[in-house]
Order: sequence, then C-alpha cells, then structure tokens
Amino acid sequence: MSVTKSDLLKKLNKIYPHLLKKDLLRFFDIFIKEIKTALKNNERVEIRGMMVFFTKIQKSRNSRNPKTGETVFVQEKKTINFKMGKDLYKLINEK
Repeated sequence: MSVTKSDLLKKLNKIYPHLLKKDLLRFFDIFIKEIKTALKNNERVEIRGMMVFFTKIQKSRNSRNPKTGETVFVQEKKTINFKMGKDLYKLINEK
C-alpha cells in the first residue's frame, strides 16, 4: 500500500478537524517546498528521530547503454540520499 498526498491530508484533517483543508494543504505544500529548497542549496534536512535527507555529487563517468552496448559519457550530477533515524528504524523493525 502506498500513501499519497491526498491520503495524508485526509488523515491530518481527521486529527485536526478545526483546521481548514486548504490550510492543511498550504502547510503541506510549504513543508515540501522548504525541503526541496534546502536540498537544492546543498543543505541537509533532518527530521529528528525520523530521517535525514542530503545531497551527494555523483562524479562524471563513462557508462554503457545496456541496449546498444555503446559507451556514453554521463555528466556530474547531484543525487538525494536518505538515512533513516533510530526511532523510525526501531518502529519498522519491531515484531
């Protein structure tokens, strides 16, 4: 089962019925936008106990096209990495 943005907003609305749906949506959009902005600026995003997002630079390299076997040059690029927090690790691994 996957969780979508609308599912999260419905759950938040059940927990906080006194807040308007449009305000919850605005809060959620700001939250995601701030994470994106921080990652774009090479900043580390930490949600304590849950997770950490950070960027790494993948060096340029020669690679191969698996379909044709042709050598292709891949330029340097940023990747987003994720590290799970201890609390989240314990939560998903408890039996």
